[in-house]
Amino acid sequence: MEKQILVGITFIAFLLLFIAVGIYSSTQKQNTTTDYLLASRNVNPWLTGLSAMATNYSGFLFIGGIGFTYKVGLASIWVPLAWTIGNFIAWCFIFKKLRSVSQQIDSDTVSSFLGQENLGPKNQGRLITIISALITIAFLGTYASAQLVAASKGLNAIFGWNYQLGIIIGAVIVVAYCFSGGIRASIWTDSLQGILMIVSLWVLFIVSLIACGGFGELWAKLNAIDPTLTNWIPTNLPWGFFPYFLGWLVAGFGVVGQPHVLVRAMAIDSVDNIALARNINFVCSLINFVPAVGIGLTARVLLPNLMTSADPELALPNLSIELLPAILVGLMLAGIFAAAISTADSQVLSCSAALSQDLVPSAANSYRKAKIATLVVIAIVLAIALITNNSVFALVIFSWSVLACALGPLLVLRVWQKPVSVPVGITMMITGIVVAIIWNIGLNLSSAINEVLPGMAAGFIVYGIANFQVWPNFFSQ
Repeated sequence: MEKQILVGITFIAFLLLFIAVGIYSSTQKQNTTTDYLLASRNVNPWLTGLSAMATNYSGFLFIGGIGFTYKVGLASIWVPLAWTIGNFIAWCFIFKKLRSVSQQIDSDTVSSFLGQENLGPKNQGRLITIISALITIAFLGTYASAQLVAASKGLNAIFGWNYQLGIIIGAVIVVAYCFSGGIRASIWTDSLQGILMIVSLWVLFIVSLIACGGFGELWAKLNAIDPTLTNWIPTNLPWGFFPYFLGWLVAGFGVVGQPHVLVRAMAIDSVDNIALARNINFVCSLINFVPAVGIGLTARVLLPNLMTSADPELALPNLSIELLPAILVGLMLAGIFAAAISTADSQVLSCSAALSQDLVPSAANSYRKAKIATLVVIAIVLAIALITNNSVFALVIFSWSVLACALGPLLVLRVWQKPVSVPVGITMMITGIVVAIIWNIGLNLSSAINEVLPGMAAGFIVYGIANFQVWPNFFSQ
């Protein structure tokens, strides 16, 4: 009981620190929708890079990713590695132009950016804006619900609270972040949470590695449990390693369909600072996923019963309780919570922007209505989180994939300022979703190639068929 009290005190102290940062950010805010949604396009590149990393990896890394490593072993490393490389490519070729073009056409949201019509009146793309906004709310809302589930799993493992209570606490904190200063509060707190994520993961990895007896002992013990756990290359890949790796690399590139990450590129203070933000994001991502994989491996040795009698996605909190003193357990719980909430608040803001700015034009310039939209969205996200029993890993991958396939190809074309007619744009979005779902659920081929690759390819093929004559000059600009 005494240990739980110390854990609770440490956890609450970190939460108060995050809330204080969010409240302080409100001193910089302006009561305008542009400031609420894009921080007046004046975000420091260091904050941009750190917050993008935190909101990208989130509870997926702490809960889902570590659980995935626990189950499959060392071969899991290719997923975050390919993902990070794909993400880096997107920052190199898409994000700089996104920042520039979005300011030129005065787009405050991803959906309004997708709905632009370069060669005609602005309202010609209205239908694309509406459909992409609905897709954003549906699937980014599901994505955000996965973060609340991740946060609740941490609270359940350490305090024994039921999942529903943890989900509700997470939702209340998300609302507090969003209301305190909009996207600026989200980015500032995400940056602090990103640093906490790195510190907490490395602390637990080092302690757990020592508990295993070092790298040599860890390797020997994994081999004794199951020799496949130390294989570098995943076993039983239907089409071999290269298609598998390529699929996950394209999944990482699928960040071009994630509004909660794209908005950070749109909000940075200068186009010229995109490269610095990209490099910060890339380095911090590498620093983060290495200990996450290590924790998954050490947990398989130190907590062997999770595979059969519990949830492998609870490896991190259970390992923390087993190995760390109370104060550091509080740190780890704060790290889990920070990772989940850092993504959820960004996603809720992106969904509320889609609702208030894109679906209800009459609310576009109302700061008050933007906040009302935030409450509506968090209610939807809370409902999804309370009724779902799926794993964090599965929820995140599915939501990310659908958003990447639906919005990614069209965003790439818009960034490169290629004309896309309304029927073609809508067909691209719908085709991407259908192909991704069929590939994953209907054909069950995601273990061979992640569904983002065929889904995004299908969107580009639709555009190519409709506009085949533009392909020779696609990269001419």
